[in-house]
Amino acid sequence: DDIFDLTFDENLNLPKIQKAEVAERIQNFQNDRAVELIKNNLEVELTRNGEVIIVTVPADELFAPNDTVLLKKSSEVLNKFLKFTQAPGFYKLLLVMHSDNTGTHEYSSRLTSARVSSVFDCFYANGSTQSVVPYAFGDIQPLNDNNSMEKRRLNRRLEIYIVPGEEMLEQAKSGKVTGKTIIKKRK
Repeated sequence: DDIFDLTFDENLNLPKIQKAEVAERIQNFQNDRAVELIKNNLEVELTRNGEVIIVTVPADELFAPNDTVLLKKSSEVLNKFLKFTQAPGFYKLLLVMHSDNTGTHEYSSRLTSARVSSVFDCFYANGSTQSVVPYAFGDIQPLNDNNSMEKRRLNRRLEIYIVPGEEMLEQAKSGKVTGKTIIKKRK
């Protein structure tokens, strides 16, 4: 399947990991990556039984209000994810931009679409986007009620889903992806 033709849910849930032993290797490996991201002061959680990392970045760390041009300081955050694009097929990065419900639904949809395109373009300019898929969700998935400035601020966010790719799955099957590191082949 071409990852760019898949829905967000399809991309989030593929590849399916059938064997418990393989799943455990990937979960432990992803847990180690999550710990590294937390040490970089990022908001991190795990989903899909610990196989997928979600990093939430407040939109105000990336954009000025109602703007779609990345702030200069945004590279400090986004550069932390470039390593996940260096080995296409090992990971998929799903970029999901959200907004609050200020303004019309059409406005928030256009805003999040332009913003996620800016983030995608940043990845394109600095690495590979072969495994990076952008999604604009507008205001349809708020974390909080939009009844205060702070709650609206929290709803405006970029979520970066770090999903195992087919290559990680293959390496986990052969025991090269383990709980702590990727085991390098001997020459």
